[in-house]
Amino acid sequence: MSDAAQPTAAEVRAAAEAVKAALDRHLAAVERRTGDDDTAVYEAFNALAAAAEEYDELLYDRYDEVTPFEIPGADGALPPYAGPDEPHALSLLIRRDYAVAEPQRLLAQARRVAELDGEADTTGAAGKAGVSPLAALGVLFGEYEPDEIASRHKEFGLEEGDSTLWVTAAEELPEPGEWLNAPFEHVDPERIVCRFDVSSVFDEHEDDHDHEHEDEHDGSADRVAAGDGS
Repeated sequence: MSDAAQPTAAEVRAAAEAVKAALDRHLAAVERRTGDDDTAVYEAFNALAAAAEEYDELLYDRYDEVTPFEIPGADGALPPYAGPDEPHALSLLIRRDYAVAEPQRLLAQARRVAELDGEADTTGAAGKAGVSPLAALGVLFGEYEPDEIASRHKEFGLEEGDSTLWVTAAEELPEPGEWLNAPFEHVDPERIVCRFDVSSVFDEHEDDHDHEHEDEHDGSADRVAAGDGS
């Protein structure tokens, strides 16, 4: 970065002061929290993450130095909720990822389902389900609800990946068929009431956090992690 584009020392100092203020606001929100899903704590955490990220960038640009702060969730943080306080309609947006870990098991289960439905002809649905992964997926997801597949995924040769559930609020239900052509577009982040994420990356973060504490007890810590998303 050229000298002309570098932030001034005053800008770096102002960013540091913003981090201090955000820390105070976050602690105050935590002290006043009313439950596990307190909105004020969530908003204060996001503000702290943004302030810390800004300071880290300016510090590096000006002095070629970095901070030890690592606050997870800043990049994907949701904006403050701006939807109705008393929603008359809700939408659930669900994504679940699976790896096809055992293709032969997938094909066998789909063939069994198709045969039970009376398609014993090898040229019919049962035959296609037994040799085509795409046909097998169509048979299984047509037969079972997504929640049942989630609870029995190993039976179908699947391995769970990441998943997420978003709950969004609205004043009223959309008209029938209104969004069917593009069901997952135009989601307003400010209408998201809550979201629940499942990912192995969270377990990795916890393991890293535990290792850092072990290093601190051994007197060999060389890094400090700040923030836990709560």
